Amino acid sequence: MTVLGTTAPVPPLLRRISNDEVAPLPHGPADLAALARLAHELPDRARRMGQGIHAYTEQRRATAATLRAIDAAHGGGFYPLSEDTTLDVEAADAAFSGLTPVIDVQTHLVDPQRFSGARQEALAGFLRMVDPERWPGAVDGHEIDAAAWAALVFGSSETAIALLTSTPGPHDDNVLTNRQIAAARDLVDRYAGSGRVLTHTIVHPNLGRHEIDAIDDLRRSLRPSAWKVYTLFGPPTPSSPDGGWFLDDDIGMAFLDRVNQVGPRIVCAHKGLGGPIPSASVRTASPRDIGPAAAAFPGIDFVVYHSGYERDPDGHEGAYDLRAPLDGLTGVDRLVRSVSDAGLGAGANVYAELGSTWFLMLRRPREAAHVLGKLLMALGPKRILWGTDSIWYGSPQPLIDAFRAFEIPEAMQEQHGYPALTTAIKERILGGNAQALYAISDEHLGRAVNDRERTWTSEAATDLRAAVDAAS
Repeated sequence: MTVLGTTAPVPPLLRRISNDEVAPLPHGPADLAALARLAHELPDRARRMGQGIHAYTEQRRATAATLRAIDAAHGGGFYPLSEDTTLDVEAADAAFSGLTPVIDVQTHLVDPQRFSGARQEALAGFLRMVDPERWPGAVDGHEIDAAAWAALVFGSSETAIALLTSTPGPHDDNVLTNRQIAAARDLVDRYAGSGRVLTHTIVHPNLGRHEIDAIDDLRRSLRPSAWKVYTLFGPPTPSSPDGGWFLDDDIGMAFLDRVNQVGPRIVCAHKGLGGPIPSASVRTASPRDIGPAAAAFPGIDFVVYHSGYERDPDGHEGAYDLRAPLDGLTGVDRLVRSVSDAGLGAGANVYAELGSTWFLMLRRPREAAHVLGKLLMALGPKRILWGTDSIWYGSPQPLIDAFRAFEIPEAMQEQHGYPALTTAIKERILGGNAQALYAISDEHLGRAVNDRERTWTSEAATDLRAAVDAAS
């Protein structure tokens, strides 16, 4: 895709891309203003650097130019980057440099070998929804397979440790099974040393008691770092006649009771981003059950994937309204209210995760400031986790860079009581919080950081594909 009909390609942070759960939003007026600015700037900057426009657009200097254009389109104060960062490699590297390792708690890959015939068409439709401009015609699933995942997440970004997860669905219908997740982890352990990949095991307790009864065996055979659930997925239940379930209903409580007995005592729940799943199921994507479930099981840590965020093409999240009734709240405000009503303050056993949420918000920076400000106030700086939902968005490095550059303007801090998003807090979100939650040793983290060349990602490509395919 090009910028407004010019020869300048759209930079990664402004592409109309999405994940497997929501369709991409159209470019709004501010996006178009940023794109118009970039249409004039990018070709000129590329010429000054003696580079082709496509090569320049994928670099950090173009990330800086993109963030400056977004910032200008929204009135300034969110991405305070100098002009030098768009032209000088050292200036860009300094602006985006970090102090601590990055731990990404939400990454994905697809096994294209699991699809043939009608399933192949289903996969193609899924991929076109995820990234319509990337897949206008024939689909090559190998571009988001295990080898591509390793190359993009580890080889093309500074991510030191990544958690591999999957989408909702039973074994026969999913894009990646629990056994394949574990197989990818074990293969990376062979090539890169143990501890580089954490894993989810996906459980659907509303599909039958056998799902809960299997938790003991799954813990022993797959050694997950956490359990992942999708409460918006599945058939009608007594507490949710329209489909799906809640963590605080009979199904959820039975599941949590078993997790509490067996471990690991970390439950990651998809909350928010309800479309394009039919509207009846969006109700169970609400995080309204997080507070009651966390209060009932204080020994379990609850990670709220996507933080309950719902992207709205017509409006943006604003400040939290204490006076609004619960059924009148939307997005992240539902999580804030649920935790508050349950008597859980900052530092309790509830974490907010930013996968896809940050990608969708970063081009709407005022909304991003509200969301991050609300999460910091409700949960505290030690309870927000970095996740990207890669590889739906290609290399996660531009997302990391954008987060490091982002600030909550002082005017919004004063008006709404938000804390400053300091460098120390951002570094904690990017890695320190996940290290504490998943008990990652300094030794493991140190080895991951020292592996700067990441040559193993190409060396392991063939074996990664084979290992995932064999575990199908």
